Amino acid sequence: MKKLNEEIRTGQLKQVYLLCGEEAYLRRQYRDRVRKALLGDGDLMNLHCFEGKGINPGEVVDLAQTLPFLADRRVLVIENSGFFKRGGEALADYLAEPAPTAFFVFVETEIDKRSRLYKAAVSKGRVIECKTPDDGMLKRWVLELLTKEGKKITQQDLEFFLEKTGTDMENIRGEVEKLVCYCLDRDVITAKDIEEICVRQINSRIFDMVEAVANKKQRQAMDLYYDLLTLKEPPMRILFLIARQFNLLLQVKELKNKGYDIRTIGTKVGLAGFIAGKYAAQAAKFKETDLKEALRDCVEAEELVKTGRMNDILSVELLIVKHSA
Repeated sequence: MKKLNEEIRTGQLKQVYLLCGEEAYLRRQYRDRVRKALLGDGDLMNLHCFEGKGINPGEVVDLAQTLPFLADRRVLVIENSGFFKRGGEALADYLAEPAPTAFFVFVETEIDKRSRLYKAAVSKGRVIECKTPDDGMLKRWVLELLTKEGKKITQQDLEFFLEKTGTDMENIRGEVEKLVCYCLDRDVITAKDIEEICVRQINSRIFDMVEAVANKKQRQAMDLYYDLLTLKEPPMRILFLIARQFNLLLQVKELKNKGYDIRTIGTKVGLAGFIAGKYAAQAAKFKETDLKEALRDCVEAEELVKTGRMNDILSVELLIVKHSA
């Protein structure tokens, strides 16, 4: 990121940029910054945008070979093409000796680093991996957003906000905007404001459901399940997320038993530090054998549904009833 910022600042830009990774907000932010740095504002004559799996590599190459109109660069932005997993050989060949006026910005969620196109991008330009920021960076970013709007928040309430919204930056930004509008006449944002205005993400709801299962609060667990059904969440997606939760808890428990600290555990399983602490507390309420049994039951429930031997809604109900009894 620092190298990219320096290139944008000095104008010493690469011919190829690959922006990849799971954080969509960062991918879009850096895409727009690189595009602006390459073309400036308003030059649409020399900008070509492609998106999706049906892109014709030959058409891209033809445009790249065309001289820019009254400018130094022709910029091609290619998003979600899948070329970095398969089908990018023609572009890889072209990038071996591209026209000096052709500049490429690739934006992809998933890539294969063994692909020829990836190696060509590394050779001719820069790869920027847009990963979900750690909890420290997320907190600083949220505080920066709030400070720009003249708002304050305590550390405890900030953690509560992130627990509720999750770590998706696009979602966080939207929830911050809602909070700022809700608290127009006040400087300090409170936990009560967050509770009233912010939407709890489904992963957070699944955490609460499994917490109710751990505490043997069957009625509460079932109520949370029915709430998700009311929100039109498919039962099989709920089952997948329950299985994911049990799997994370098992990993956290195993790492905790090996003596790892919370921050290290969070890094290893992909959880923010302050959230990893909550997972460790929840995992402590289960025996390791119970978590393994729950995972086996999730697999069995999915199989029963896919083979037509059980209704999808009922399969998840039975799973929750069994483990919260």
